[in-house]
Amino acid sequence: MDNKTIDLNLSVFQLCSQYPELLDIMQQLGFTDIVKPGMLQTAGRFMTIPKGAALKGIDLETVKATLREHGFDVL
Repeated sequence: MDNKTIDLNLSVFQLCSQYPELLDIMQQLGFTDIVKPGMLQTAGRFMTIPKGAALKGIDLETVKATLREHGFDVL
């Protein structure tokens, strides 16, 4: 299986468009607002994973480790 690359400088919208399974992973990590209707298409267009983690009080290293466990290379 080829690893998938996540660039943390890209918006959540861009990343979820490229990797739809990322939405479920983010929800499991505590990014619950992103799955609300319309949020991905609005806030997700300018929000990055690091910004969202800071706003939600979620440890970014935990996010990175979880993404790696799901087969992503994190940039």
